[in-house]
Amino acid sequence: MKILVVNDDGIQAPGIRELAKLAKQFGEVTVAAPKSQCSGMSHRITVDNGMEIARVEFPVEGVEAYSIDGTPADCVKLALRNVLKEKPDIVFSGINRGYNIGYEILYSGTVGAAMEALVHGVPAIAYSQDDTADYSVVERYFGELTEILLNQKIGENQIWNVNFPNCPAEEVKGTLYDRVPARLEFYHDRFELEEMDTNLYMASSIQKKKTSAPEGTDAEALLENYISVSRLTSIV
Repeated sequence: MKILVVNDDGIQAPGIRELAKLAKQFGEVTVAAPKSQCSGMSHRITVDNGMEIARVEFPVEGVEAYSIDGTPADCVKLALRNVLKEKPDIVFSGINRGYNIGYEILYSGTVGAAMEALVHGVPAIAYSQDDTADYSVVERYFGELTEILLNQKIGENQIWNVNFPNCPAEEVKGTLYDRVPARLEFYHDRFELEEMDTNLYMASSIQKKKTSAPEGTDAEALLENYISVSRLTSIV
């Protein structure tokens, strides 16, 4: 199996190194990731500007890697059209630093990259975890869970969206499938305004994570220490 690994946190992010390392158990891995941090880019692409594509050293043995001065969706588009000699069998996107659940899904560059894969007829899985979590849960459950998802049918216009809970690996209660995205903003509740000058204010985001969520949702699963798996459908 040929696997393209992408992300939105940038090619230097620890999450993409972890994902590339774990993906190797399923086949040949190539990395194509943004040169810099691109969180919150959603499905944005670069228009009318050139993009630098550089082959770079990557700290996972046997993995060829490319740094692209563009968005996560750009990375998928350029990798599939211009970099890779053969179309991959699947795209793995992540491991994102921060859950991609609820309304955060709309902003996610991780999900945007996976959705770009669908445009080119390539299935995709997006992986995320909380921004303060280590990789112990991912390391224990990634292989078994990914094997299940690779062998499950999913719509041609859908991706798998996987989120790992922020708890010790031994406290994970299991995996909940077909979770519904919660109708809430999990991380960002409000902005605080500071008056800088006449007619000028500084708006600073105040991050406050939710502690409860509606039943049956992705957020509820994670708060209860379950792995959350959702099917996300492309709008086209």
